[in-house]
Amino acid sequence: MKVSLKGVRGSIPTTGAETSYFGGHTSCVTVEEKGWLLVLDGGSGMQNVRLPDKSTKRVDILLTHLHLDHLQGLGFFRPLFDPSMEVHIWAPASATQSLHSRISRYLSPPLFPVLIRELPCKLTMHDIANSNFEIGPFTIDSRYVIHPGPTIGYRIRVQDTVLAYIPDHEPALGPGGIINDKKWISGFDLAYRADLLLHDGQYTEEEYKSRNGWGHSGMEDSIKLALFSEVKRLLLTHHDPSHTDTQLNEIYSGLLRNYGNRLSFDMAREGMDIELV
Repeated sequence: MKVSLKGVRGSIPTTGAETSYFGGHTSCVTVEEKGWLLVLDGGSGMQNVRLPDKSTKRVDILLTHLHLDHLQGLGFFRPLFDPSMEVHIWAPASATQSLHSRISRYLSPPLFPVLIRELPCKLTMHDIANSNFEIGPFTIDSRYVIHPGPTIGYRIRVQDTVLAYIPDHEPALGPGGIINDKKWISGFDLAYRADLLLHDGQYTEEEYKSRNGWGHSGMEDSIKLALFSEVKRLLLTHHDPSHTDTQLNEIYSGLLRNYGNRLSFDMAREGMDIELV
């Protein structure tokens, strides 16, 4: 399973010399196996997605939620405009509107010039919840997680190899922070013993104190979740748009001093390619 990070920034694209190393595109990750392609989220990093080869005629887009930083690249995704392509979009169900109706609010004027019904590809939308499904060689679990609006994380498995993807998540929400009880930790089932966990790490511990309830994690809480879930490797993603490369490196150095002997972890960087076997 090849995992490629196309966008790891949170909230809004952030470009410039001070963010060029870790990257400024918002959330988008691709997963490839045996010619099949999953695209996790449709942030601005989606413009960097390429098909595995010319014979690829199906793409599956798995959205964690419909906040704009995870959706803004969707209208520029080339396979949507190719009549020979089969495109499936999977995203969390809402109690009030279908997925088609909600995405149409973005892919329509005045926000976008092209209506969703005008897209020439063979488009299928899937409303999912706490679901289990298969796409080609992938076995996928989706579970609701703590974040404003309907939001899910994904556990993606090929044979015994597991990727967990939870880019927008606040597992420590509450007066006592993370509860060390797997029955009550949001995202635990998705992350448990994953080979790789990509998880929200937008804030430092100090920043999180004034942002409780915003839907994102303090980095130390993300590390605690990874330790409790026994993951093999953690990548902190959804970097705050105000964090420069220098700041992220300094923050990482401090975290490494405190947790480096207990967990393999790093800051996610746009352009990273990881082979999971």
